[in-house]
Amino acid sequence: MNNVLKAWEVKVKKSQASAKKRAATMFTTMSVAHVDEEASDIEVSHVEKIFSNGDIYIGQWVAENYPHGDGKYLWSDGCMYVGEWCKGKSNGKGKFSWPSGATYEGQFKNSYIDGEGTFTGSLNDTYKGFWVMNKKHGKGKESYGNGDHYEGNWRKGLQDGQGTYQWNSGHQYIGQWKKGKMNGNGIMIWSNGNRFDGNWEGGLPSSHKDLDPLLLFSVEMSECVVHEAESPSVFPSEKMFSWSKGESKHHKHHKQQIRINSKNENKGINLQPVERQGVTICKGHKNYELMLNLQLGIRHSVGRPAPSKSVDLKATGFDTEEKLWTKFPPEGSKHTPPHQSCDFRWKDYCPFVFRTLRKLFNVDPAEYMLSICGDEALRELSSPGKSGSFFYMTHDDKYMIKTMKKAEVKVLKRMLPSYFEHVKAYENTLVTKFFGLHCVKLSGTSQKKVRFVIMGNLFHTNVRINRRFDLKGSSHGRITDKPESQIDANTTLKDLDLNFIFRLQNDWFQDFCRQVEKDLEFLEHERIMDYSLLVGVSFRESNQELENLNSEPNSTGTSPRVSSADTDTSITSLNPTRWASVRLGMNMPARVESMVRSHQNQLVGEAMGEFYDVILFFGIIDILQNYDINKKLEHAYKSFQFDPTSISAVDPIQYAKRFRDFIFSVFKEDD
Repeated sequence: MNNVLKAWEVKVKKSQASAKKRAATMFTTMSVAHVDEEASDIEVSHVEKIFSNGDIYIGQWVAENYPHGDGKYLWSDGCMYVGEWCKGKSNGKGKFSWPSGATYEGQFKNSYIDGEGTFTGSLNDTYKGFWVMNKKHGKGKESYGNGDHYEGNWRKGLQDGQGTYQWNSGHQYIGQWKKGKMNGNGIMIWSNGNRFDGNWEGGLPSSHKDLDPLLLFSVEMSECVVHEAESPSVFPSEKMFSWSKGESKHHKHHKQQIRINSKNENKGINLQPVERQGVTICKGHKNYELMLNLQLGIRHSVGRPAPSKSVDLKATGFDTEEKLWTKFPPEGSKHTPPHQSCDFRWKDYCPFVFRTLRKLFNVDPAEYMLSICGDEALRELSSPGKSGSFFYMTHDDKYMIKTMKKAEVKVLKRMLPSYFEHVKAYENTLVTKFFGLHCVKLSGTSQKKVRFVIMGNLFHTNVRINRRFDLKGSSHGRITDKPESQIDANTTLKDLDLNFIFRLQNDWFQDFCRQVEKDLEFLEHERIMDYSLLVGVSFRESNQELENLNSEPNSTGTSPRVSSADTDTSITSLNPTRWASVRLGMNMPARVESMVRSHQNQLVGEAMGEFYDVILFFGIIDILQNYDINKKLEHAYKSFQFDPTSISAVDPIQYAKRFRDFIFSVFKEDD
């Protein structure tokens, strides 16, 4: 055994020496990179480092902490980056190469492929154009290994917008694209002279006078498959650097909590593991039978025969007056199974509408049923909301169930046709997703009715939500009254607690602005007010092992403020393979900038220029409060005591304007 270990040690030393020699021959010339003003007074030295895992770095180094300037990093697996660095991240012009022979040369930003550059794959695929966060985005040309070519617009890695695709067989398409498929107006010219000029949908012709285009062009279209481009096995942003693992000699290990807290603000939150909210509803819980009733009813509703595939519903589908009560006796019936709960009745509101909504929201019926009605119990959240409603969470955190007042049910039933058309028209809508509206009528003398709605959980994610904000754009009472010691990651903070400006990349910001406008038009038209933008912030540092994060205590003995430049940001939550789950308001990479108020009631403070890399989750919630007589009286009463513009209960038109102004003042386009 000793001989084997010695032989292994000799092999490791030889491989490290060989790697160093190979790197030295490749890195024969060094240029001086631009050093920003912030670091201009910091000593920059030239270093050659070999780390214990076999990685090598040669280049400019700042204070023995991280690369800054020009440098080369060679990973032990054969990947290599040569180019500019900024505070430990590949940033600026550079070249990344893979062991397979694939290369990318162009712009980098925070270790991401971002800007203009060229990717050449090992299978001779070549893309030259613009990138955003590892994705082809903007103008670009793709030459595929099989001889096909595409030139035009890209969006989030797929052909989207105007573009031309040339097949190696001679066929050509010129026109509109959407999500990688021919979609919109376009011209197809086949090599045999056939031609189609018209509308396309999902990659196929959708109209051609009196002829069926699918039959007319079935042979030709089978030859016009859009080739799938080669994708890197790993992106530069996913690669870890040895100095981020604590291997450098100057690093010291301190197990401590990291607090992100803006100056002069008193709502700091520890970035620590978050406990799951709620209490599991077990036998003996006061709502145990209600949970069983709910699960039995859902199982019954989802198990009904499905309607047609069409998502165009007739007006009768929205009729809420029709009684659809189902009896659930304990001994069972012709349509219901025996159960151990009490005798109850179950009502479905507009079942076909909600079934179609679930289809629009891509909810799998089997998974939906298992989430709510599986072997795992629901969890009851600790306290009711402001309206007195109770909230329940499914075991997998996918769905939230809220008990409702009769007035809220009336609002949802009234607005359901408009809601259906809105979410059908805008797939990226930020308004709450509703999956079902039901009622349980208990037996006995009380004949108590419990109405509830099933919604999507905005914070269903694998990453930790470190801060959550409920934002309305009003100031009266919009501050958390908890002492700082009791504030944790599950505390919902309010407008006057917000100490950040949210900065979205250009494309996301434009999508965000457009969607907020459309959603507010819908809510204003439906006379809805008192809604909120619920925002969840996941600091990207917290998705690593924070308790093992290397950080030096400062002169006061406290932990330094965390900066995105001080930590590695290549985390699993932003693995490009998960881009399919990234959409507006969900899993969105962004930055936040610290904000400081000059006085307590100032809604939007001054930006401080201190940034953190984050993942954002957000959506518009509580959309079932209309401006009824009670809200009008509340507005009149509070207007005598407070500034009428600061209170929440205002006319829907005024509410939408105030909400819009506030949201667009705290969400900005990233520079």
